[in-house]
Amino acid sequence: MGGPSPRIVPAVARFMLGTLVAVIVVVVGGFFALRSVTINEAERNTRDQVQTQGRLVESAGLTDGVLHGDRDALAKLDDVVLGQVLSPSVVRVKIWSKDGRVLYSDEPALIGKRYGLGSEERELFDKGGAEAELSDLTKPENRYERQEGKLLEAHTTIRTPDGTQVLFEIYQRFGSVTARAERLLRALAPPLIGGLIVLLVFQIPLAWSMARRLQRGHRERERLLANAIEASSQERRRIASDLHDGPVQDLAGVAFGLRPLADGAARRGDDKDAAILRSAIDHLRQGQRDLRTLLVEIHPPRLETSGLEVALSDLLSPLAAAGIATELHVDDSAARGGPRDALVYRVAREALRNVRAHAKADSVRIDVTHPSPGATRLVVRDDGRGFDAAERDLRADEGHVGLSLLEELVRQTGGTLSVRSQPGEGTTVEMEVPA
Repeated sequence: MGGPSPRIVPAVARFMLGTLVAVIVVVVGGFFALRSVTINEAERNTRDQVQTQGRLVESAGLTDGVLHGDRDALAKLDDVVLGQVLSPSVVRVKIWSKDGRVLYSDEPALIGKRYGLGSEERELFDKGGAEAELSDLTKPENRYERQEGKLLEAHTTIRTPDGTQVLFEIYQRFGSVTARAERLLRALAPPLIGGLIVLLVFQIPLAWSMARRLQRGHRERERLLANAIEASSQERRRIASDLHDGPVQDLAGVAFGLRPLADGAARRGDDKDAAILRSAIDHLRQGQRDLRTLLVEIHPPRLETSGLEVALSDLLSPLAAAGIATELHVDDSAARGGPRDALVYRVAREALRNVRAHAKADSVRIDVTHPSPGATRLVVRDDGRGFDAAERDLRADEGHVGLSLLEELVRQTGGTLSVRSQPGEGTTVEMEVPA
């Protein structure tokens, strides 16, 4: 069932907020996506760079003396590395032997030290090529690079003049990689964000129009529901009036006309005919009583003339006649009547109809109170078999939607209507409407 009429400003504000969140998600997600792409590209560039610089070192500075720690050979290599390899982005250079000994580094303290090479580095001696990865600065061979922060290291193999393979390694600042991502994002962000803002601006009038249309549709549906309920009430009054002026009076007239015939048959000693006529009269009078009870259910004239308490008592009478214990409590302020009496009566009537049809209850109780000035609360409780949500949905599918329709009507008045039930624990229907 529908809820309160949607308000335009909050609806559009929620739409705008959702769109803004989407823009933020796109920007943040775009940054990380670009950053990932840039890192992958940086690793590829670093692999190319280490190969290029490796060939430079191989041709311009690498001699066989480096294999034996010759000072002149190391000094010549150092000149090439310091002059042409190291830069603001490349902070360290190392050359390794196949057995894991540092043959050269621009950090002299590492020269001659032996550390284990990883599996990927060892594979380069067999397969060639280049590898790049984030540096693990916890390794002892990287202790002199820890102050540089996050680094990207790359390896490739080069050869000394006598053909001996060595591993050439450079360390590049990772900040330069993220800086590329940030530069790329700064270049792409303005048109991207600008386009999203333009889209957002164009969506505001559309969202406003849709919210207005939804609000008008909601009000139209409420108006149609109110008209349908009013038409139902008018039709009930018409049917009640027709039954009262037609069949009820006809039954009373036929029963009245049969009485002299029954008395005449009895005087003639025709007991069989007299019994048949008296039985017919009894059936006619019972039908008349049943019709009058139906008239009360269809349209309660006593609600207007005698008040809510008497009308509710009339509703409980058929249940009491069926052997169900009934209680009715209407506080003094509610008994004096109010503008919500007709709604209270409708809800109580529908709740009691469900008790008779489905509950198999031993007792039922109605309480009507005024919890605050002008407000009205109705509570109908029974101790019947109860039901679960699935059974209520099934009843709704079968067309039993009386309480559901009343829920909408109560909601239109600003009130609430709840139905609480559990199998074996009875049912409680509670309604509260404000002044």
